[in-house]
Amino acid sequence: QVQLVESGGGLVQAGGSLRLSCAASTRTFSGYSMGWFRQAPGKEREFVAAISWGGGRTYYADSVKGRFTISRDNAKNTVYLQMNSLKPDDTAVYYCAAAAELIATIEIEYDYWGQGTQVTVSS
Repeated sequence: QVQLVESGGGLVQAGGSLRLSCAASTRTFSGYSMGWFRQAPGKEREFVAAISWGGGRTYYADSVKGRFTISRDNAKNTVYLQMNSLKPDDTAVYYCAAAAELIATIEIEYDYWGQGTQVTVSS
């Protein structure tokens, strides 16, 4: 069982930045690929970014490519999402997730989910 706890959400103006963190309670963190998803009000949850076990491979949704960066620190059991040039459309609850795969980009591949952290971008 893996428990995931997100932090770092908040209210920011358009053009600003936030860094989300997700701490995992597992001794085998490096054996999981990690992902970030988000769900805006009235919309389905969507993929944002993913990173492989060792961090060597990353994938991004087209909507965030060039603005968001996913990274991980296996020594700290933590995955990060650096979000720059934020837009009002980025407003959503952001979830981190863990998958027992080399890398995963679709929701069904993920085995464990955090509770989410709210990100609100004002115009």
